[in-house]
Amino acid sequence: METDRQHEDRDRRQGPGPREDHGGEGREDHGGEGCEDHGGEGCEDHVARVQAAWRRERPDLDVSPLAVIGRLHRLAARLTAELTLVYQRYGLGEGEFDVLAALRRAGAPYERAPGELAAHTMVTTGAMTKRIDRLERAGLVTRRPAADDRRGRVVALTDAGRRLFDEAFTAHIRNEHRLLGHLDPEEAAALQGLLTAWQHRLDGGGGASGDR
Repeated sequence: METDRQHEDRDRRQGPGPREDHGGEGREDHGGEGCEDHGGEGCEDHVARVQAAWRRERPDLDVSPLAVIGRLHRLAARLTAELTLVYQRYGLGEGEFDVLAALRRAGAPYERAPGELAAHTMVTTGAMTKRIDRLERAGLVTRRPAADDRRGRVVALTDAGRRLFDEAFTAHIRNEHRLLGHLDPEEAAALQGLLTAWQHRLDGGGGASGDR
């Protein structure tokens, strides 16, 4: 779980430009230099050059994980930049989009407790409070006492918030189809299986297939 400061920084991020590199090899730029087909054989991209340099400098280490994890870092940054462009067209940052999504997929009456929202979006309650404050000022959500607990409160989508998010989500899914369209269906299915299995094992599931 990220800290409040990390989420504030992420929510304030406006442009799709390159992220600051925090030490991961191969994240300084988002494209293979001089390489039009990033998946083509014989295309020595940035990560491959980093690997070659480390093999030269540290021949005692097996740096093969860089080939996968370095590219995943770079791809994640590129995808975030592409997705953020759509959020911004609707006046939303990543954090606000996540909150509205959690409320919308809850189903009518499109409400959740703040703690539940924090769990669904994997942020601290402090970071969630700041996101809700911004959305409430924009008229996209409202707070009210919980019906079953007068000491508690729930956050609900307003009609304006639901209309805006439905438009934004339609554009978001269209954008994701565009991004995934760089793979053919068989490649996309294979990648989904690999990522699901890897995530499941990292999360302690153990088996060869994931829950999601």
